[in-house]
This record gives sequence, structure tokens and C-alpha cells, in this order.
Amino acid sequence: MFLKSSFTTLVVGVFVVYVAHTCWVMYGIVYTVPCEPPSGAGCITPFLAGNPELQMSIYTALRPNAEGGHTLIHKEEIFNINEKFERTVNVSLPKKTRNNGTLYALVFVHQAGVTPWQDPQEVHLVAHLTAYMVPKPPEISLISREDQSEDVTEEARQTKQRKEEEAKRGVSEQPVSHWRSRLTLNIVGDHFVFDKEHVPNDVRRYLRAFQNGKKLVYLPLLFVDELSNRVKDLLEINSTSRVLPLTISYDAISLGRLRFWIHMQDAVYSLQQFGFTEKDADEIKGIFTDTNLYFLALTFFVAAFHLLFDFLAFKNDISFWKEKKSMVGMSSKAVLWRCFSTIIIFLYLFDEQTSLLVLIPAGIGSVIEVWKVKKALKIQVLWKGGKPTFLFGKLDESERRTEEYDTQAMKYLSYLLYPLCLGGALYALIFLRYKSWYSWLINSLVNGVYAFGFLFMLPQLFVNYKLKSVAHLPWKAFMYKAFNTFIDDVFAFIITMPTSHRLACFRDDAVFLIYLYQRWLYPVDKTRVNEYGISYDDDPKRKSHKD
Repeated sequence: MFLKSSFTTLVVGVFVVYVAHTCWVMYGIVYTVPCEPPSGAGCITPFLAGNPELQMSIYTALRPNAEGGHTLIHKEEIFNINEKFERTVNVSLPKKTRNNGTLYALVFVHQAGVTPWQDPQEVHLVAHLTAYMVPKPPEISLISREDQSEDVTEEARQTKQRKEEEAKRGVSEQPVSHWRSRLTLNIVGDHFVFDKEHVPNDVRRYLRAFQNGKKLVYLPLLFVDELSNRVKDLLEINSTSRVLPLTISYDAISLGRLRFWIHMQDAVYSLQQFGFTEKDADEIKGIFTDTNLYFLALTFFVAAFHLLFDFLAFKNDISFWKEKKSMVGMSSKAVLWRCFSTIIIFLYLFDEQTSLLVLIPAGIGSVIEVWKVKKALKIQVLWKGGKPTFLFGKLDESERRTEEYDTQAMKYLSYLLYPLCLGGALYALIFLRYKSWYSWLINSLVNGVYAFGFLFMLPQLFVNYKLKSVAHLPWKAFMYKAFNTFIDDVFAFIITMPTSHRLACFRDDAVFLIYLYQRWLYPVDKTRVNEYGISYDDDPKRKSHKD
């Protein structure tokens, strides 16, 4: 009793410490100690405070140091630091870049009217305009077997045919050069005065200062936003890609946001160094670029509580099934469905090459659901001569009655479920495009799971109704899962989404409300002696779980 209580308390305590530590770290990132007084000898004042006339010039080069030539692609002559703009320019690609090479952008902010190389007080950064990634396989209609893409050149058709032949021979795809069609730039618009002794390390790498009389002045803090480079914006480069569009976006940024962005960019870069693919990194980028920072902070706290509830639900669910000896009142069909759906979702995530951050927990969840099926069906595995033998336990009279109710519920449910799933699969087969038959099968199954999975919660409701009891359900795990579902649904309602998707998010809550109604309708008789000769008040397991 003491150990179990202490373990839960320890987990909650670690969670509280983690949240408090994260808040302190985030505060340290967005808050910078200013120099007091601003005119002191140990202060670094901003160059922008003098309202200089500046110009932004962007060049392309085959090398990051501009050796071997550079080409001017855009010049913002009337450049106001606090005015955002977006320009689209056409960039001519050198032959080396078209032949699976690289290309860099050299971004300069310098004095207006002169070239960057004539201004000793210019600031510049180098950005990649190309990225290497395995090209996306062609999508075909499984009925017509014809490529559905439009405006495909003859050379592109030949390239696709060559790739298909290589795939048949087992030749693995090699990463090829892709064009980054967006370049996002920022400059800190705050006239912040730094304390020379307390310049943050993340800002120090972007800080370039010079002596102006007795004052130490720092030049504009120029920043290239790599988090805005998304996979969806990448264009594959081939020998026919002589000119490609580049969208140049600029906006002023606060010092706190700059520091936060630097830390997030470094985190994504570190993940890539540890083997995360471009697609994995892109999913993480989307968390920051597609969400408002204040909403992102709220999302962090919600995700933290979501993780805590997940752990508590996992702990109580495992404890419940570990001690489960009888399936009286439990829908074995629902347990089988949860196992099947979890495995299908895992295979779908694996086929889509989802991030390991999502794939690994899904795999662990699949293993747990398989274990629960083993417990529910009373399966014993015996190894004889290196071959497994499966033995199924026998059901008693009460369990057989529950099984009859469960089978009856599934019979009624099949009248609705099978036509819907079959219709969705045929629609996907005829009108949608997939890489292979396996992808079509997995996508059809997972769409059925997402769209109609909540229906498999209904057999348990039917069993509860027939038995007029809910005492056999793991209510603690139910409550924690319900909290997580409610959190997910609230966020689905806040974020801009189609009405149909919002309604789909709330359907699980509706079913859970029926569970709560049944719990109120069929209260537990604490004085009744069960089939094991033990009453609720005398249950030693319940007493051992008291705090």
C-alpha cells in the first residue's frame, strides 16, 4: 500500500518539478538582462537607434564564401526595418546545381547606395537554397494504373520509368537535390541595450559590434529562419529546372522571439545529427511555425498534463488487467477491436514513415493490447520442440452469458459497420491514388478505424445494459483517458477545422457520457457478495489500494 502510494506521489512530484523547471528555462530564454544605466561604459548600444539608411541585397553562389562568383537576385533599396514584405523572384540555376549540386543565398544588410563589399559595417548570413532528400514515389490509380499527374514532360516520364525499374531491381533511392522555394529573414526591431557582461550565448553568435568613439555599437541582428523551410515547399531539381521561383519574406522580430527561435533551430539541427530524417524534422518544425507562440506555450502545459494522464491511465489499466481473472461483464470483442485498431494504426504510421517520437509509443501500445487479448481470451503459450502451442481457457457460466450478449451486440453493429467500411475502401480504390496495394489496404483500414472506431465502444454499453452492472470496468483508467479525450476535443474546437472534423472529435465524449450515465444508473452494491464470496467492503485488493 505504501509503496504504490509513494510511487504515484513520486511520479506526480517529478511532473510538477519538470513543469516548474521548464517554465524557469523558458523565462530565461525570452528574458534578457538589460544594461543599467543605458549610457554606461559596459553597455552595447544598437546601431539602428541612429535610423541609418540601409539596403538589403541577396546573392546566390555555389559556395558559402562567394568564391567562384555570385549573382544578385534581389535588392531592397528602400529598406525599412519595421516594414514586412514578401517578394517572389525567379532564380537561374547553375549547371552544377542542376546536376544534383547545391546553391547558397548570401543575404547582406548594408549602407544604402554602395555594394556590400564596400561597406565595412555590413552584416550578412548564408542560407541553403537546396536540400537533399529522397524523392517522393509516384502516386498511381490502382484501377487505371495510369499516372494522374498533369503537365508531365517526356524527361520526367523517363525519370519515373527509370526509378520504377530500379525499384523492381531492388535499387534503393538516393537523396537528390531539392529547391527550397522560401527564404524567410528577420531582423530584431527592438532597440535593446545589452550589458557587455551578460550577453546571452545564443545571441552572441549573431552579435557583431564595433567601437564608435567611446561607445560600443552592435550592428543589426540578422536572422535566417530555417524553421520555415518545410518539406511541402521543396521542389525536386532536375536537368530541366533552369529557372525556379524563390519567395523572399521579411519581418521584424522581437529579441525574446529571436532567442526562442535560435534554441528551437538548434534543437532541430541536433535531432538531424542523431539520425532524424528531413521528414521527422519537418514535423517538429510544424509545431512551432504553424502555431502562435502563446498558444504553443498553452499547448506545452496541456501536453504535459496529457502525458501525466497517459501514464496514470497506463498504470491503472495494466494493474487492472494484471489482476483480472474473469471476463464477466467485459466485452471481449471490444478488446479484440482495440488490439486490431492499434496494430493497424501502428502499421499506417510505419508506412507513412512517421517520426520515431510517435512510432515508438504506438508500437509499445500495440504490444500491450496484444497482452490484454491474451489475458481476455485466457491464452496460454506452451513451447514444445521449438514450436508454440496455444491453449484457450474455458469460460464459466457467467462468462458465457456475457459472451452471448457481446456476440448479439456485434451482430447488430455489423449491419451498419461492414457496408460503411466496404464503401469507403471502394471509394479510395477508384478515386484516390496510392503508392501500392499495401498502402491502399492500410489506408482503407486506418480510415475505417478513425471514422468508425468509436462504434466498437457500443458493445460494452450493450453488455452493461444486459447485466445491469458497471462494476467490472476499470473506472480509474477510464477517467484518465476521458480527461485526455476532453483535452484533445477542446483543442480541436479552438483550432480552425472543418465542422465535420469537430463533430467527429466530440463523438467519443458522447459515448463516455453514456458510460457515466450507466454508472449512475447501475450503482455498485457495496454489501452484495460476489461470485468469489467477497463483498465490496471486504475486498482485500480494494483495501490494499487505499492511500
